[in-house]
Order: sequence, then structure tokens, then C-alpha cells
Amino acid sequence: MNSSHVALPKSRWARLIPMVFITYSLAYLDRSNYGFGAAAGMKEALHITGGASALLGALFFLGYFFFQVPGAHYAEKYSARKLIFWALISWGILASTQGVITNIPLLFVDRFLLGVVESAVMPAMLVFISHWFVKEERSRANTFLILGNPVTVLWMSVISGYLVQWFHWQGMFLIEGIPSVIWAFVWLAVVRDRPKDATWLSPAEQQAVEHRLLSEQSGLEEVKNYREAFRSKPVVLLSFQYFFWSIGVYGFVLWLPSMIRSASKVGIVSTGWLSSVPYLLAAILMILTSYWSDRSNHRKTFVWVSLFIGAVAFYGSYLLGASNFWMSFVVLVIAGGAMYAPYGSFFAMIPEMLPRNVAGGAMALINGMGALGSFAGSYVVGYLNSLTGNPSLSYAFMAVCLLLSVVFTLVVRTRRNVLLANTSSEGAVSQ
Repeated sequence: MNSSHVALPKSRWARLIPMVFITYSLAYLDRSNYGFGAAAGMKEALHITGGASALLGALFFLGYFFFQVPGAHYAEKYSARKLIFWALISWGILASTQGVITNIPLLFVDRFLLGVVESAVMPAMLVFISHWFVKEERSRANTFLILGNPVTVLWMSVISGYLVQWFHWQGMFLIEGIPSVIWAFVWLAVVRDRPKDATWLSPAEQQAVEHRLLSEQSGLEEVKNYREAFRSKPVVLLSFQYFFWSIGVYGFVLWLPSMIRSASKVGIVSTGWLSSVPYLLAAILMILTSYWSDRSNHRKTFVWVSLFIGAVAFYGSYLLGASNFWMSFVVLVIAGGAMYAPYGSFFAMIPEMLPRNVAGGAMALINGMGALGSFAGSYVVGYLNSLTGNPSLSYAFMAVCLLLSVVFTLVVRTRRNVLLANTSSEGAVSQ
């Protein structure tokens, strides 16, 4: 039977998406729980100053910057499966070690190395998804990957609060690093790099997926190498866009527990429950946005509108200030949900603009710029909170950064824009 007439196997979703989701969930758990440790007495126990605590939270992202492109290159040329297997084991050990180290310089090294190990995971995952899911599926597949982010923080915020209460902050770090090491062996047993390697697909199904993916490449302009791709205007603009977007996201994620606790004066368990609420909204909005993005193919619109709502919401929290915690909290929930909503749409844009030989590297470069933005957001927000004693100035800072991200989104010309422009010009000529 002709492979082009064979339906794409739905078994890909049931088998691979849970693996992708859980793996990225564990990565996100082990990078983000520092904020809970800091809020639960780690700073006081180790005599960490406000500036050092901000740097410790942010240092992960400096390490996270370095191996984005090499990770994507290895995943594309060799194996995302093996790369992620070794990353899972390494980051699980480094994450647990945060609960053992009492020497501040060693803690700096551990946080930096944790970032280095995890830096290959996101680009490798995006490459992996591009090998298994076609254009009209990709926003949803990317969303289920990145959904591991808000869903993890949702349950981490609650579980970490109880773990701190039962086992102190050291026990929280030790316990939360172990699942990654165990999961590494599940990942290795279940996942295969490409459809042609999957024994659970029939030969016709393998060919159907490979044929569709190959046919999508035919409409893209040739880009010879990474250097040419990295210098292209869309990649440069999206790199700056993601830099400013990530400032808002990780300034929010890492320091939300501390901001809630300082403004509300509630206990650590209540802080955990309150911290989880924005991520519940984020998970819902991510699924809805990716569904409509795949249906309409209006990737860019969903991205800039969501981020604009987030910017307005952060500015609303700044105007409300610390005097009205509950109103400010409601607006913060909206900001968190809006920031997460367009992730699937955003990362679906890039493979539609660049051919496969450079798309993974371009996504890695953009994600690397996001890592630098995450470093800046984590450090500056932590520093501003420590300097002023309240989060109001941080809200204004994150609002400005999201607004800049909106501007960069609007000026990017996607493949859809180019096709529409070409269609319009051809119509004018024919008239």
C-alpha cells in the first residue's frame, strides 16, 4: 500500500507523549524547587545573603545556556534517546546533592552543573518531537512537552510544602532528585529515536510518518548550515523575543513562593497551595491555545496576544501593590496563565520556517537565549525583592519585559506571512 494513503498511527500519542511529559516534568521539578528551599529556611540555615540567594537561583540558567546547540546537534545527528537517558541520571544526582551541600561555593558549582546537564534536554526533546509528529500535530505535541512545566510546578508547590514540613528543606531536595534516576531506565526501555526504529509500528505506519515528515521539507528554502540559519532575521528576532519572555516566566516561577509568603505572611504549606493556582490556569490555557493554533495555523497571533495579556496583568499587580494581597494575587494568576499559554504555538513556528538540517539548532539557539533571559529574570527579580522588601517593583520589571517580547513577536515574518504576501502580489499581477 502507498504510504501516503496510510493513516498516521495514533499510538504515537499514547506511547510517546506520556514519556515526553514525565521526563520534562522531572527536569522542571529539579530546577525549580530551589525557590521552595529558599522560602523554607535554607537561606537562614546556610547564612546566604539576599544577593547570593538571587545568584544561586539564577546560576542554573547560566549553565543552561552552554550546551543548547551541541545538544540539538547530537540529538539530530545521533540520538535524543541516549542523550536524555544520561541527562536524567546526572541531573537527578545533582538535584539531590543540593540537600547535602552546606558549603556555599560548592552550592554555586552544583547549581551551575545542574544547568549544564539539563541544557541539552529541551532542544533534544524538540528535535525528538519533530521526528515523530507532523505539522498539524506539532503545536499540541510541543504543548504536552512544555505542559510538564506548569503541571510540575502545580504539584511541586503542594508536595514540596509538605516535604519541607515533614523532612526539612534538605530532605525535600534529596527526595525530589531520586525519581529522575529511576525514570531514566524507563525512558531508555520505551522510547526510540525515529519511526523506522519503532517495532510497535507496522512497516506501513513507519513509512507513513516518515513520508509525511519528508514531504513537509519540500516547501522550505534550503539553508546550508547553522551559521546561515543563526544569521537569518526570524531566528535573530525570535531569540530576542524569547529572551525577554523568559525573564518574565522565570522571575515569576522561581520567586513566586517567596513573593507570596512575604506579602501574605502565611505558612509554607499554604504558600505551596497558593503557588500552585497560576499553574492550574496555565495548564488549561496551554491545551486550549495549542488546539486552536493547530486548527487555525495562526501561530504568531496566539503568541503575542497571550504575552500582552501577561504584561497587562503584571502591571496590574504593580499598581495594586502589597496593600491588597488577594486582588494582586488574582491578577498574578492571570499573568502566570497567560505567559505559559502560547509555548506550543511558539515552538511550532520554527520547524515551519527552517528545514530539518538546521531547525533543531535554531530552536536550541532560541532556547539558549531564553536561558540567558531566565538567568536575568531569576537574578534581577530575586535582587529587587531583597532590595525593596516587597515584589511590586519586580512586577513592573516583568511587565516591561513581556511587552518587549510582544514587540519582537509582531515584527517576525513567519512562513504564513510570506505565503500570504506572495499570494497577494500574484493576485495583483494577474489583475
